[in-house]
Amino acid sequence: MKSRTPVVVAAVSATAVASVAVALAGPATAQPSVSASPAAAAAQAASSLFAARPAALHAAADETFVQHDVISTERLQYVPFDRLYKGLAVIGGDGVVVTDTAGQVKYTSVAQDAPLGAINTTPTLSAADSLKIAKSELKTVAGVEGTKLVILATTGTPALAWESTIKGTSADGPSRLTVDVDAATGKVLRTYEHVTDVAGTGTGWINGSVSLDTTLSGSTYSLKDPSIATLTCQDASTNTTFSGTDNAWGNGTGSNKETGCVDAFYSAQKEKAMLSTWLGRTGFSSSGGAWPIRVGLNDQNAYYDGTQVQIGKNTAGNWIASADVLGHEIGHGIDDNTPGGISNSGTQEFVGDVFGAATEAFANNPNDPPDYQVGEEVNLVGSGPIRYMYNPSLAGDDNCYSSSTPSQEVHAAAGPGNHWFYLLAEGTNPTNGQPTSTRCSGSGAITGVGIQTATKIFYNAMLMKTSSSSYLKYRTWTLTSAKALDSTCALFNTTKAAWDAVSVPAQSADPTCTGGGTTPPTSSPTSNPTGCTGTNATDVSIPDAGSAVTSSITISGCARSASSTSTIAVNIVHTYRGDLKVDLVAPDGTVYALKATSTSDSADNVITTYTKNLSSEAANGTWGLRVQDTYSADTGYINTWTLTV
Repeated sequence: MKSRTPVVVAAVSATAVASVAVALAGPATAQPSVSASPAAAAAQAASSLFAARPAALHAAADETFVQHDVISTERLQYVPFDRLYKGLAVIGGDGVVVTDTAGQVKYTSVAQDAPLGAINTTPTLSAADSLKIAKSELKTVAGVEGTKLVILATTGTPALAWESTIKGTSADGPSRLTVDVDAATGKVLRTYEHVTDVAGTGTGWINGSVSLDTTLSGSTYSLKDPSIATLTCQDASTNTTFSGTDNAWGNGTGSNKETGCVDAFYSAQKEKAMLSTWLGRTGFSSSGGAWPIRVGLNDQNAYYDGTQVQIGKNTAGNWIASADVLGHEIGHGIDDNTPGGISNSGTQEFVGDVFGAATEAFANNPNDPPDYQVGEEVNLVGSGPIRYMYNPSLAGDDNCYSSSTPSQEVHAAAGPGNHWFYLLAEGTNPTNGQPTSTRCSGSGAITGVGIQTATKIFYNAMLMKTSSSSYLKYRTWTLTSAKALDSTCALFNTTKAAWDAVSVPAQSADPTCTGGGTTPPTSSPTSNPTGCTGTNATDVSIPDAGSAVTSSITISGCARSASSTSTIAVNIVHTYRGDLKVDLVAPDGTVYALKATSTSDSADNVITTYTKNLSSEAANGTWGLRVQDTYSADTGYINTWTLTV
């Protein structure tokens, strides 16, 4: 049972998924200095929060927190942190503290959903023996980057493990694999592949004649970015950066490696400019750096592995460095270099596709106009683009999210995320020449916010990411991001509508948005003039231990009495449903009780259909669903309800 008394940080529901954005009930930290910069104020606030050790951190006596550099954006500051247990890194113990520019903590995003408990930190298995087991996970091994003891908290019961990162080849091709081996039993507990690839291509000469920012040293020019020295384009056979004396690159032939580097380097520099202009991010890595791009992979593929981006070729032998493919691969690197690392549970490829689409849109090259297709400029095997963001089913992927999505092959699992991003950016019926896009669920048109704003919403959500990311958590993070970016709730409402449209369900951790007011308003009535059923899907926040709120539906065109078996289908998101009293209010003011409060019902959410005899009421009129939270410490909102009279 949950606590019935307020806590400093709202406790995570016992049935809620891990890694949620938890709104603070009040200031949990010492007040930062008024004169401190936003980043300094955020760092100070996070440090004070760790010292206070609120319940949401799930911290025990043997644990400490290591906070990292503050990531600053337009409205919020993000302080990523890692967790140590008796000095050992806890894999799955990471999180992010989110503050405003004044250093007030607004949210915490925590991967861990329960205390670690007592863990034996003395290994039975030696490091050398664990490495033998780790190496057996690959087909061939070219090198080992290191082996260390960690606490693994992502696969059930936390355990002491030897963690090794090895390079070589797997059955699927190049591999850079992290393997966690139980330090007591020798069982492989987890493998984590750093090589992320897009199973498609782009023509090596697609961008045509372009300008490149190169570096001059003496009388020699090189394909090295003048502001980020680690951003280079190289021959994959020798890892040598292309150079020359005339600063003229490529010959327009798609099979020429230098020509492939022209397209790759151009696309990378456009992505760098997009990040700076749209998102305020300097560079690709967390330190503002980049990775070498290497053209010459003898495979119909491209990949990022944490140390480089490799560009392969299509069946015609042309190097595949189009803006969306190159942008996608660097997008994996950005994902890897934001809190929580590479996204999980089927989301990583849609993350890459977002950055590919944003890069293509920012470049706006007439030879490769923005179109929300992936790899469209190359006919790899005679089947056209490999993914369609506006209609994933055109490539055989799912348009809609389901419980099976997280277990699908990662490229196929990108479908619902790509569809969501397109609806957020362009809507259902764009007027700018982009194709229409349908909803999986719900009704009504969605008006897009534009790709720049959609990318900003998504990037700010990524800064709340933890190692236990998923579609369900991205819904919460993007809603939190959209709310912070726009006090009018317009961005929030569109973000929510897009998630609803691709069937990603509401989460108990989702924030609500009511236009910045302190008192949640009564929602506007939703009319159904032609029938005896109505639905209101406008969110109404339920104040904690506060006054009752009402969501209304107007029924018209139903000239009869209501039915003796009228139904009220209710979807209320709340972290302790026993707090809630729910009533139906008839047009004449008569109150019909639907749900009473209970001090022992600690489950989440009220999602049910009530049947009531309303035959004494006229069907036409404005009906209200009235909800009151009668206890403190848990919050929620009316998500949607449907009345059939």
